[in-house]
Parts: sequence; C-alpha cells; structure tokens
Amino acid sequence: MNTNLPILIVDDEAPVARAMERLLHSRGYVTRVEHSPAAAIVAVRDETFGAVISDMNFSPDRTDGDEGTALFKTIHELDPELPVILMTAWASLERAVSLVREGAADYLEKPWDPDKLLPTLKNLVDLRVTRIENRRLNGERARERDDLQARFDLSGLVYRSPAMHRAVSLAVQVARSEAPVLITGENGVGKEVVADLIQRNSSVRNGPYVRVNAGALPSELLEAELFGAEAGAFTGAQKSREGRFEAADGGTLFLDEVGNLSAHGQAALLRVLQIGEFERLGSTKTRKVSVRLLSATNTDLLAAIHKGLFREDLYYRLNVIEVRIPPLRRRPEDIVPLAEHFLHHYAGGRALTIEPRAALALQNHPWPGNVRELSNRTQRAAIVCKGDVVTVADLGLEDAAMSPLATQHDESLGDGEVDEGKRLERVLARNNGVVAHAAAELGLSRQALYRRLRRHGLELERRVKPEDVA
Repeated sequence: MNTNLPILIVDDEAPVARAMERLLHSRGYVTRVEHSPAAAIVAVRDETFGAVISDMNFSPDRTDGDEGTALFKTIHELDPELPVILMTAWASLERAVSLVREGAADYLEKPWDPDKLLPTLKNLVDLRVTRIENRRLNGERARERDDLQARFDLSGLVYRSPAMHRAVSLAVQVARSEAPVLITGENGVGKEVVADLIQRNSSVRNGPYVRVNAGALPSELLEAELFGAEAGAFTGAQKSREGRFEAADGGTLFLDEVGNLSAHGQAALLRVLQIGEFERLGSTKTRKVSVRLLSATNTDLLAAIHKGLFREDLYYRLNVIEVRIPPLRRRPEDIVPLAEHFLHHYAGGRALTIEPRAALALQNHPWPGNVRELSNRTQRAAIVCKGDVVTVADLGLEDAAMSPLATQHDESLGDGEVDEGKRLERVLARNNGVVAHAAAELGLSRQALYRRLRRHGLELERRVKPEDVA
C-alpha cells in the first residue's frame, strides 16, 4: 500500500469486524474498529480515514437499515469526500441502493466477496489519498497562483496541475511583449481561454480584440476578410469594408485554427507579417496597422511542414513564442476542480456535489474531447441530476467506473462477441444468474447492471443463493 490512512470498520458483531480486519490486514491496510454509530462518529471527528466500511444495522432486532442510514448521513456531513461502503443483508438492500444515490461510495452484500470489495476499496482509497495530497500541493500551488493573481489578471482561471501552471505562467510572462505567440494543443484543451488570458494582460489590453477562425475561411474570401475590400472589388461587394487587421489596429488579433489555412491563405498572411503592410482588395492604397498577433492550432505544424502542407517561413513568423496546452488526460489534478467549477456554472443556484464513484469515473475517463467534453458532461449532469449528488450515471460515465478486471474482460472479446447484450447474458450464465456476482465480474454496481439489462430488453428474475444473504 502507498498510504497509511486507516480504514474504519463499523460493525456491532465482533466476529464480523475481526474477519474484515484480517482481510484488510492481509492487503497491507491499517484498520480501526468501532462497534457503534456513536463511537464511529467520534472516530471520524478525531482521525482522517481512507474509507469507512459500515454495517447497516447495529441492534439485534433491527433489519430496516435506519441506524446505518443515520450514521452515513452524519459521516457525510462531517466529511463529504470520505468514501463510505455499506455492508448490508438482503433485507436492507434497497435502503443501501438509495444511499448510494445520496453519495455512499458502494455497498456489499453479506457475506462479502473479497474479489468485489478489494478492487473497489483500493480505487476509493487511492482517490481519497490523491485528493488529500492534492490539497497539500494545492496549498503550495495556491501560493504560486496567488502570486500570479497579484501581478496578473487570471480572471478565475481554474487549474491545479503543475503542467497547466507552467503554461499559464509562460502565457502571462510573455503577455506584455509584442512578440507573436503560437498556442498549441489538442481540440478542446482551452487554447482560446489562454489567448484571452494573454490579451487581458498585454500592453494593448484596452485596445480592440478581434478573433478570427482562420481555418474556416474559404480561400477566395480570406483576403477580403483579413484585409478588407473596396466597393466593386468582387461580386456582391457594394460598399467598402475594413478587414480584421484594420479592426484590430492598436489591439490584438487572434487567428484560431491557423494550421488549416490554404496555401493561398498562408502566402497572404506571410506577406503582411513580413512587411507589415497590405492593401484592401480592389485598392492600391497601402495600409499599415499595429497589431499584436496571437494564433492557435491543433495541427502538428512541424509535421505539416515536413509533408509540404505548411510554409516553414510562416511557421517561424507565427511561432516566436509557443505556449503548449497539455491535454486534460495529462493533467488529472484539474479534472475534478474543473468539473466542480462547471457544475456550479450550470446548476442554476443548486448546490451539487460529486459522489466518490463519479469522481473516480471522471479520473478514469480518457477525455478525448478534453475540457470541452468535460464541460458538456457536467452540463448534462446538472440537467439530469435529480438530487444534490451527481452520480456516474448523471455524467454518462458508467464505462469509466468499470474495474480494470472488467476492462480486461472486454478487451479479450473477439470480433464476433462485441454485442453487449450477448455479453451480459454470458456473464449472468457464468454466475448462475446471481446479479451481485455478475456485477462484480463486470466491475459495475448492481443498479448499473440492471440499467444495462433493461436497455437491451433482458428480463431477469433475481436468483439468490443462500450464501448471498447474511
């Protein structure tokens, strides 16, 4: 184990607690055992735990789960990020499921299945440790951000990762220079946000700020769009119009998707960058402007130069200073803070929190669409979330919540076995129809498995073996 955070076991039955202790000790965990809700609450107030594994009933004559419910809600109020795994017998299973929707990390049926418990516990504790460590590092980074905030206008930019801090630091450092800046990175990483950051901190921040999607301009319209046109210069040009360079005079011009410029567009842009002069279409009058140029691309321009698709001389005109924005998958520390930021924005005044399993799913997802995809998923969650706790399902990230075992199982399927409905049937058959075991093999919660079964039109009669019930 890479952490000394203890696991709190709460169960009134000493033999059950000892059995859980032995299992966790064999995996290197430190544990603390309490036998009553009152003692557990004192423990949570006094000590920092990696996770809590709690029974649902603490009195011999109780099977309704009310005691476990009250304990979970108190723990959740004391420490909303502390993952709580509920142990339940069949009689209180429905109550445990409802608590998962309210923020419990997961639930186990007694007697527990170590193959289900241990991977889940490891993931939850790793996430808990990461969050605590991030808070410590964030304290140091916060001081660095505070220093930047004192000297520059960051306008509430949300980040926690060292990689993004380096990019932001470079962006504000070069903002006051007149040198052209090329902002690079994948689609959706936030290149326009960084361009805005540079403009806000530039010496021409009070001048005009003109944005152009250069890659979306047809070649035949590019010169007119950038440099303007006189009346009659082309069909439909009924009056003179200024171009984007003129509009940005005394300020900043941001050319997005510059890597998609046509050969003609590259030549036209290079000319104005080389000599600082241009003419409107249909005019012989030479014009000069003073413009701070920012550009951005998701294209590997060096590779494009090698293939003859981009001019090398234009590249070096644009790329005096490069600010590279790392993809979201390479700055995992930013994922949950950004998700919380977007939720606050989209929630319309509702106070939404992210359940531990959902936070884990956010970390596991590869984010091919980067920050833009994260924004879209949190907007979806804010719309569909029925309570005040955002779940994996609200984010649409059930697959990202699957265990490594389940992922390996999926990757082992042949081309003729990729149909999910058939796979679910096979897994259920292997487990004799026992939902708990099938869900554990797939790395899903029971409710997620039921949703998938319904989606594929599969009816299931729960067949529960005696050993599945305490």
